[in-house]
Amino acid sequence: MEEKIKLFREQLADSQKIAFFGGAGVSTASGIPDFRSATGLYMEDTHRKYSAEEIISNHFFVKHPKEFFEFYSEKLIYPEAEPNLAHNFLVNIEQEGKEVTVITQNIDGLHQTAGSTIVHELHGTVLDNYCLECHRVYSLDDLKIDEEGIPRCPFDQGVVRPDIVLYGENLKNETIESSIKAIEEADMLIVAGTSLIVYPAAGLINYFKGKYLVVVNKTRLHTYLPNALIFEAEMNEVFSQVR
Repeated sequence: MEEKIKLFREQLADSQKIAFFGGAGVSTASGIPDFRSATGLYMEDTHRKYSAEEIISNHFFVKHPKEFFEFYSEKLIYPEAEPNLAHNFLVNIEQEGKEVTVITQNIDGLHQTAGSTIVHELHGTVLDNYCLECHRVYSLDDLKIDEEGIPRCPFDQGVVRPDIVLYGENLKNETIESSIKAIEEADMLIVAGTSLIVYPAAGLINYFKGKYLVVVNKTRLHTYLPNALIFEAEMNEVFSQVR
């Protein structure tokens, strides 16, 4: 891997505009479980009537808000999580003068916490919430929970939902367009912590036209990427050696 690390350094030095496309694996080192791995939420025996994938759907949210928020608050919110080396790696290269755009499938807000300037959150964020009735915006700390565990707006008692993309909902066009533009204009695209299974998000990397494509993922990809520099390894192991 030493030769690959050296090549990664050289390619990074030769790049000015860098796009980073990150999946759930970026946050696992911060103690946030992913969805599809052997220990992920989809494989977890929760002894629940419904599967995790069904619970985090728009249909389920509308029909069973109590059960949705019970699962959501227990399994998808990690207020104590801190950025890890992968998040800090991106901040460091940005501080050195590179133009870095982060495109993330994660909803935890850790890239912003770490200090990244430009972050496109394809699936939204748990840090932002809004009332379905009056559309007032609330942070996690501002949420008022009723006796059933459902966040309610104190002005009209409307349900306050997280600003995340549930199954059955579309990604925001503005976020997709901004992400595509960043990938198209990048000299280097770093893909990390994802096996590129989830579409349409995974399809965004097809817009890359730059010089260097680097992939860091501990398991084999489900997509063939010719001319990519591929690391089948832990992200922190790779990024710690590059910087």
